[in-house]
Amino acid sequence: MADEGVLTDLNEGPAANGADTSPVAGIISQYVKDLSVENPNAPDSFQWQDKPQIDLQFNIGATPVNDEIHEIELKINVTAKSEKGNIYLVELAYCGLVGMRNLPDEQMHAFMYAEGPRLLFPFARNVVADATRDAGFQPLMLDPIDFNGLYMQQLQQKAEQEAAAGGPPAGEA
Repeated sequence: MADEGVLTDLNEGPAANGADTSPVAGIISQYVKDLSVENPNAPDSFQWQDKPQIDLQFNIGATPVNDEIHEIELKINVTAKSEKGNIYLVELAYCGLVGMRNLPDEQMHAFMYAEGPRLLFPFARNVVADATRDAGFQPLMLDPIDFNGLYMQQLQQKAEQEAAAGGPPAGEA
């Protein structure tokens, strides 16, 4: 019964020297970096009866802070228009600091442009809903976005464009 009470042998395995070699990625913090809400035709716009036309635009950016931390920025622009003019405009830059260590470049890229925005979106969606409500209108509840699907679609489009432009051959001749 000499092995009783021993859970693991700390002298074996790839991290025996205490080095942290496990791949890790996660959100460190998140915040509103910039928020603009305009209600340019108030109070007249509260009387308009026609259904607003909503224009939704979003963009994702990533900026390195240091070797292990990146800032992911989810930009959301919403414009509600009617025949009589703009009802409201919301511009939001919602960010998250993401820590990543021991990941291959392609996995880091996928985390920054697909998984990170997927994790940030529900909070940004809430900010947009609160902003439209606070402007005096019904809260705008944005539909969920398939960031992973969009990411894969953009990768495919980029590969097709490179192939059409005579990019590097797929194999050796």
